[in-house]
Amino acid sequence: MPPTHRDERTIKWEMERSALLSANGSTVEQLKLWNKYRISNIPSLIFLDATTGKVVCRNGLLVIRDDPEGLEFPWGPKPFREVIAGPLLRNNGQSLESSSLEGSHMGVYFSAHWCPPCRSLTRVLVESYRKIKEAGQKFEIIFVSADRSEDSFKQYFSEMPWLAVPYTDEARRSRLNRLYGIQGIPTLIVLDPQGEVITRQGRVEVLNDEDCREFPWHPKPVLELSDSNAVQLNEGPCLVLFVDSEDDGESEAAKQLIQPIAEKIIAKYKAKEEEAPLLFFVAGEDDMTDSLRDYTNLPEAAPLLTILDMSARAKYVMDVEEITPAIVEAFVNDFLAEKLKPEPI
Repeated sequence: MPPTHRDERTIKWEMERSALLSANGSTVEQLKLWNKYRISNIPSLIFLDATTGKVVCRNGLLVIRDDPEGLEFPWGPKPFREVIAGPLLRNNGQSLESSSLEGSHMGVYFSAHWCPPCRSLTRVLVESYRKIKEAGQKFEIIFVSADRSEDSFKQYFSEMPWLAVPYTDEARRSRLNRLYGIQGIPTLIVLDPQGEVITRQGRVEVLNDEDCREFPWHPKPVLELSDSNAVQLNEGPCLVLFVDSEDDGESEAAKQLIQPIAEKIIAKYKAKEEEAPLLFFVAGEDDMTDSLRDYTNLPEAAPLLTILDMSARAKYVMDVEEITPAIVEAFVNDFLAEKLKPEPI
């Protein structure tokens, strides 16, 4: 079954998700599991290591489909080089071995012609690809199709200047989906030359950096909220610091204020090989921020320090005249220790 597409320009999906959870009588603990494992579609099946609690495989449904006899159990992750091994195609029919990509940054692009956001992203990505190559960077993209027929694949692939896994190699396409736990398209995973993930948010990075000045897009501890990255608000609890200015200087000062705390949290969980339990944003004054305030029923005050948990439909608000690093750190620590009382969204 091909993955679904997502439209980051609205946050209506989160309302539907919350309604679904409420309709099924989900408890606070269940909501925490949704957040912890970044669940965005159901049904979802995740395999864990019973000893460590770490994720073994995020796409258990594909595992069950591809290996019904359990011959590959316990289905642990394999290196990218091993999963991608084999011939790759260009749209002129030529092929080359995946081993020829050694030493290059890579983008693994999960997309399909039937998905409108995919087609929109592809147009932007073609230009980004060209700019990166013209700048002399070693970079290649590998298209992993979720098209519903080989004819659709060929039509869509004809628009792309990069490589693709052959449509007929369904097993390899499925293994790549399993490797990265793909739950929706379009998704662009950016890898370093060793095949390690730099960012899973290549889609957001491409849309935010049209000139590709920040390639290969190493993650930033603190993001400035925008139309293109607002979808990340749905991925789990997010600290959002609202500032009362369209001035870039004030937004930058706000980012610098919370960045040390964000870096500390990220480093702590990275050492445990876990994803950070919070994302960090600064929100200025624009239509996206207004929509977010309206949806979450936040006061117009600024600066305003909040943690928004969309899936739990909960918010935590600290409305003080001055935001200091000590206040932010205490707020974050109290949230992680479950000492804060949520307000409903």
